[in-house]
Order: sequence, then structure tokens, then C-alpha cells
Amino acid sequence: MSLQSIKYTRGSLEILDQLLLPGQSKYLVVRGVEDGWKVINKMQVRGAPAIAIVGCLSLAVELNPEEFASKKSLRQEIEGKLNYLVSSRPTAVNMKIAADELISLANDLYNDESVDVAEMKQRFLSATEAMLKKDIADNRAIGAHGARAILQGVAEGSGAPAGSSGSVRVLTHCNTGSLATAGYGTALGVVRQLAELGKLEHVYCTETRPYNQGARLTAYELVHEKFPATLVLDSMVAALLRAKNVAAVVVGADRVASNGDTANKIGTYQIAVVAKHHGVPFYVAAPLTSIDLAIPGGDHIIIEERPDREMTHVGEHRIAAPGINCWNPAFDVTPAALITGIITERGVFKPTELKEAISKLQS
Repeated sequence: MSLQSIKYTRGSLEILDQLLLPGQSKYLVVRGVEDGWKVINKMQVRGAPAIAIVGCLSLAVELNPEEFASKKSLRQEIEGKLNYLVSSRPTAVNMKIAADELISLANDLYNDESVDVAEMKQRFLSATEAMLKKDIADNRAIGAHGARAILQGVAEGSGAPAGSSGSVRVLTHCNTGSLATAGYGTALGVVRQLAELGKLEHVYCTETRPYNQGARLTAYELVHEKFPATLVLDSMVAALLRAKNVAAVVVGADRVASNGDTANKIGTYQIAVVAKHHGVPFYVAAPLTSIDLAIPGGDHIIIEERPDREMTHVGEHRIAAPGINCWNPAFDVTPAALITGIITERGVFKPTELKEAISKLQS
């Protein structure tokens, strides 16, 4: 059974504090938007899909007990609070897309004269709650499409040869599993599907410095699931791809531009470069909500920069020389030319096909 990072019933929201993993499993109560903003900004909850879900549900639990005198006041409250939540972590696009969709819903309900304020609130709450089930269904579809693409690539000779049982070795970066989503996972969902098919020989995960999401979170999930898995340092990836017959790399995404350029956790770009050199297919697994067709290319993606302390300290212990300057971007952008395919809940697309394909799906 996969881990549960988000616990929600109407009026109640708890999130698993990911800063404490793997040493301690503790759930935090999120009582409203201010709590939601803080747990996202502090990375107590992380992963682009989970950020959007927790942000929107934090508004739902705040609205649930409130009584509104008018639809106008409810609409203004929704719009203001959602726009505030978007500022918690700007690189991940999922929160912005979810906010825009929910604001649009609020405007439609406001303009519908047959809907009173009580029904408007209830329908808005139902829409936020539906995000949980949809995310899990989307992740399962991503896992199925991704596993199929990797195995097909091996069969066609565009990936490393499979093992004697037809199973494959894959590499992933950062955390993209149940802890980063409502459940199942995106890139880790692909790994999970390979395991369910009996086709996972081994999965390698990077430590993912400086926040160690791979060592702390992905490794935690892989051990929990009893998958055959090995942790490697970020600096070992080139040696790993040369020595271990890896069939594919599969990572997540915080934002995908319309040309396929992809912003993901820092370190992703260099893995893609190394994968290209070794002829290893490099896949990005992300829901459609991570694709931002309004952005033409990766140069337009805002890259969040994090505090120096994340690099200079491990817990309370300083590991870097005092006085050294630090540069700590949380994400980098992998050019579309290095990406074999973008795995979504609606299929796998080449970066060059992405804009046209998504436009057709949305029309």
C-alpha cells in the first residue's frame, strides 16, 4: 500500500511533514490558507501536484465553516486567497493552473442567477475535493503509459537491453511518488507500474542535494514498497549509466513549457546531458496540469532560489566553510532536445509534438 501524504475529510486537512522523514512520521493539521501557504513554502509538503492539492484544500477547510452574506463576498474571498497561495512557490505551475480554474468556476457560479450563496460554496468545495481522486487516477494513467513506453523502447532497441526476464533497470531523480502527489506518483508511478507488471529489475534513486529528497523521501518510499532499489549520490550518475545497463531515466516536472523545455529539481539537466551521451532514453512524467502552454520556452520559467542554509548545513551541523557565498536554485531547465518523451495521463508525446497534441486534447 502506498504512503498517504495528504489526509482529508470535509473540514479537516492533515499533511505528512516531509521535513521530518525518514526519521519521524508526523502529520500536521492545516487549518486554513495561512497554514497551507506556510507548509508549501517551508517544503513540509512538496511536489508540484501535492502543492496544488494542499493549497486548494487549505482554502476548502477555511471556507467550510464560514457563512457568507453574498456571492460577491465569497467570490472575492476565493480569488484573493487562491492568488496568495500561488505565491508560496512560483516555479511549480500546478498551483497557478488550479487557482485559475477554481477562480473561473467561482466566477461562473457567481454569474449564475439560479445558484444561491450556499450552493455556490458547496459546489466550490466539491470541486476542490475532486482534485484528490483525479490526481490518483491521472497518476495511474501516467504510470501505465510510461511503463509501456520504456518497455517498448527496450524491445525496439532504443533503450538498454532488458534482463533475462524482460525486466529493466531505471533511474529517477528527486521524489515523485505518493509523497509528492495525492497517491501513486508520476515518475515513481512509472516505476510502480513496472513493478506491478513484474518488469522492474532495479530502480536507482539519486540523493538529490541539497534537500536530499531522494535519500530521505524516494528511498523511504522504495523501502516501504520493498522494490529492488539502490541509492546513489548525484555525482555518481555518469558512472552509473556507464556501468549498470540502465534502460531509461524517468523524472518528474514542476513546469513544462510549450516547446517541451522542462523545469524540474536542480540536477535534472545534468542527468539529461549524461543520459544523452550514453544513449539512455530520458523521460519526463507529469500531468497535463504541469504543462504551461502560455510559456514558449524554458527561458521564461521563473526559477525559485532557496536559502543558503540548505547548502551550508545538514540539520544544525554546518558542513560548508563559514563566509563562502552560495547559489541555490531549487530547479533547473532541461532543454527539449534532451527529452525522449513527456509522459502524461493522456499519452506520451515527443517535445516537438507537445503543443499541438495538448491543444487538440483541450479543444
